[in-house]
Amino acid sequence: MRLAIHAPVPTNVITGFLGAGKTTAILSLFRRRPVGERWAVLVNEFGEIGIDARLLGGADASDGLFIREVPGGCMCCASGLPMQVALNRLLRDARPDRLLIEPTGLGHPREIIEALQQPEYASVLALQAVITLVDARKIADTRYTGHDIFRQQLEVADRIVANKRDLYEGDEVERLRAFLDSLGLEAVPLEAVTRGELDPAWLRPTRPRRREMVAACAAPGLLFDATAGDDAVELPPAGYLRRSGRHDGFHSVGWIFRRDLRFDPDRLHCLLASIDAERIKAVVVTDDAAIGYNMVDGVLTSLPLADADDSRIEIISAQVLDRDALERELLDCLLPEPSELPS
Repeated sequence: MRLAIHAPVPTNVITGFLGAGKTTAILSLFRRRPVGERWAVLVNEFGEIGIDARLLGGADASDGLFIREVPGGCMCCASGLPMQVALNRLLRDARPDRLLIEPTGLGHPREIIEALQQPEYASVLALQAVITLVDARKIADTRYTGHDIFRQQLEVADRIVANKRDLYEGDEVERLRAFLDSLGLEAVPLEAVTRGELDPAWLRPTRPRRREMVAACAAPGLLFDATAGDDAVELPPAGYLRRSGRHDGFHSVGWIFRRDLRFDPDRLHCLLASIDAERIKAVVVTDDAAIGYNMVDGVLTSLPLADADDSRIEIISAQVLDRDALERELLDCLLPEPSELPS
């Protein structure tokens, strides 16, 4: 069965480096969408296990929000086929009025935009504004300003948004503007917001999009199959598995735990807060509830979630991670199973 789309779906890419606040911005946009519209989000993660959709709240069709994930880095190259499958299923299930694509903070946005501009997509997707979020405090850090992906995210943008304005202490926005001008981006609008509060009007196209010319990826072939079922994660008898990855100088390690393996939230919070990493994301099951964790710039926050099908923990670091030691510490944070409790 081939996927039939009656009119191209307005599509936006929301990009930005690790910790820029992309997921928060998407939630803000969704809350301010036109009444009655159905929106879909395709999320690509750097890690291998998939957490962002759970932090977004899952595919809640009753609220008009549909979400699918493509774990594992660049969605158009390393995970080309998974992207096509996920996008097909998302469009089939949601029939959305708008599609938002959130690439990983370490993905190459030019390649993603190039993939979306392939002829196979012309009757399916209408690419509109590309929005890049930036934490303007990072302009003082050459690890960011000298990073090819960071610069590429700025160069493809139709609008650049300095997020987390409430945390700035001085002239960060002015210095970001000067940096953009030095890249020849004088004409690109720059906004400053708090907590990812994007204006939905920014999603509309402001200029004809030129086709991004990059090394060719595999042709998308979007309409190859829209009916394949979801791939379930099979866990080994121990009840958990570990996956690792490496891309552009960053390392990731993640775990998926069976739902009945429950965590002590206090012990887990202490462990996650002690880890030196660029980013930590987690959705875990405890005795009382499901909890989401998010660590950016060394600050760990948590929030209650309605539910979770399993527990997932992802760590991203510029340094090589001691995966075995981390795994032992995570296992120490598990609550005893009922059969292990003293009678």
